[in-house]
Amino acid sequence: MKKLPVILSAGLLLCFTSFPCLGKKDKNSLLFKSTEDWKRNAQKIEGLSVDKGMLAPTGDSGVYRSKLVSFSSKKAAKSIHLSCSPLWENWEATPQKVAPRVLGDAPIFLVKGPKDYWLFGRKKGSPKKPAGFKSKKVKLEGYDVELLTTPDPNLYIAPGGLKQAEGGYHAWQSRDMKNWVHHGSVTASHAKWSTTAEFADGKAYIYYDFPNDQDPHVYIDDDLTDGIPGKDMGLAFNDPSDGSDCAIIRSLDGKFHLIYEDWSPINAGAHSWDSPLAGHAVSDTGVGDFKILPPAVDYRTKPTGKFIEYPHPHWNLENPERFPAKRGNRAFARYEVHEPEQHAYGDWGAIAIGGRYYLVADYHPAHEAIRTALFTSPSLDEKFEYIGELGRGHPDPDIGFAEGQFYLINQTAKDYVSPGPWVEKVEVRVGVDTSNNGEADSWSDWAEVKETYDHIAGFSKQIKRIPASLNLSSLPEGHGFCFELRLSDVTKNKSKPRIDQVELSFLP
Repeated sequence: MKKLPVILSAGLLLCFTSFPCLGKKDKNSLLFKSTEDWKRNAQKIEGLSVDKGMLAPTGDSGVYRSKLVSFSSKKAAKSIHLSCSPLWENWEATPQKVAPRVLGDAPIFLVKGPKDYWLFGRKKGSPKKPAGFKSKKVKLEGYDVELLTTPDPNLYIAPGGLKQAEGGYHAWQSRDMKNWVHHGSVTASHAKWSTTAEFADGKAYIYYDFPNDQDPHVYIDDDLTDGIPGKDMGLAFNDPSDGSDCAIIRSLDGKFHLIYEDWSPINAGAHSWDSPLAGHAVSDTGVGDFKILPPAVDYRTKPTGKFIEYPHPHWNLENPERFPAKRGNRAFARYEVHEPEQHAYGDWGAIAIGGRYYLVADYHPAHEAIRTALFTSPSLDEKFEYIGELGRGHPDPDIGFAEGQFYLINQTAKDYVSPGPWVEKVEVRVGVDTSNNGEADSWSDWAEVKETYDHIAGFSKQIKRIPASLNLSSLPEGHGFCFELRLSDVTKNKSKPRIDQVELSFLP
């Protein structure tokens, strides 16, 4: 049996479209994407499960070989592309916390581009100085100014960090996700409940609730290094539901999408200030004119028609004009009782990979401890689906892409890192029937394939997906084609390789 080499392809395919059904002749592609496709067109399935349109190993490894699909005339293969399940379980705890130890409260992660990573949070003191410590001026690669050392060997202070703090959120910058430089304040004290940030047109949009859990406001800052908050644009979204703790993400058309907690169906105070319902609003500018859309997340149970009030500790205290006290100097939220008791989610963070959107959030299951949840949707026009959890503790998480991998940064004792939704190890080869005898008599060499990811210029939370693919131009023309997959579970976590689509395309 003759083996032929194939060329690994670096071509970009952001999404898949519909193609003709398998087995039809004289078409330019074959597509496997459903459980029926996998089973009907299988010559061999060994050590793999086929469920919900996905192939996955049941043990350490498994093999899938497709039946040969014949054509009435010879064809030349162009490429084969593989896509993985939208599940994202490939996470590992980092050896130590990513954020500097002086960063307090819920972290906000903003990526301005390669080697330009930012964390925002409240400043909680300074590193303890050991006896005899003296700060020194140093130059650090990637920074144009002299920096001051601190007792923490991975923490430095820039000139902006020496200015009088404004009492809100501060900015730390990194070029490598290991060393952090403190640049000082980015919001004032009234904006201490900062929730999320985006990057657009060279400016940082930093959103904050005022009062806590209400009404997203926004700062716009074109210089995060000067230690001075940018321009406070005031109220961005007049939230009708209570419970903001929002995430903001720009779609590729530049619109700002806001995902926020909607407390209308739950006593959020008894569920870590989270909810089974997340609202969704969109704006062209990010500073106002948000239009409310259908909910992004909706895991409500059955409404009872009974409404109850409960107090919020901050609303009247921080903004008595907006939230006058009713009883005992407290302002109250109102919700409709639902049964049975609901799971609650909130403190949202968002990212998109190749057009597929992911949310990270607090997850407080009914009668269980709080942890982190992940959700996904193929589009911002569709509801997000819960796909898994990790960790323990109240996370207030955020997510971003830096140094070639994804970081889930939160306020618990552990942060998490992932190479992406793709899980190793996936190998593929393609067979060709060159003699028109109904069997593959030439095969490409086995080749390992994987997805890779990259930044998209001008976007913080939109990540390019470079698909797992092979260039098949070295294969001879043939009367029929098939392919074979080897899936091996080589990770040390609960994830495993799950393939949900294979497209074999031909030259016209």
